[in-house]
Amino acid sequence: MFQQPKVLITRDQIRREIARLAAEISRDYRGKQPLLIGILKGSFVFMADLIRQLQLPLEVDFVKLSSYGSGMETSGKVRVVQGLKTLVKGRDVLVVEDIIDTGLTISFLMDYLRRKKPASLKLCALTDKPSRHRTAVNIDYLGFTVPDKFIVGYGIDWNEKFRHLPDICFID
Repeated sequence: MFQQPKVLITRDQIRREIARLAAEISRDYRGKQPLLIGILKGSFVFMADLIRQLQLPLEVDFVKLSSYGSGMETSGKVRVVQGLKTLVKGRDVLVVEDIIDTGLTISFLMDYLRRKKPASLKLCALTDKPSRHRTAVNIDYLGFTVPDKFIVGYGIDWNEKFRHLPDICFID
């Protein structure tokens, strides 16, 4: 059985980092109306806080992908559970993700979106675990690099548990 999650990144650190990311994104997309695509379920808390700080008009859509079952390891096979409702062609698209782990899921999505011919395509990730990458991932806007620990909280779950935690924590 797991012990209680331990804090890795505090809510204050998260708040400051989101403000920094929002300022960069607002600067880079000035004069544009990007389409932000959140990856459900994990990104919804991060994305909500991020868009409230962006100083530009935008649209939002969500996609739900899965590479995890009920365990703590990726299956390595990505499947679309819920597709996009918004047309991507010719749009400036910013994908918003909670965590980049192996990179397989985000690589799958970015390839899928590139085939839809957006005007531009960038990635914003709250956390990245580079020690676990199994494929190269280019992150345009990154909040935190995290160690190879199983993290939860701030929308990130383990088997639908711990999303409610206001800090990013880890489980031993």
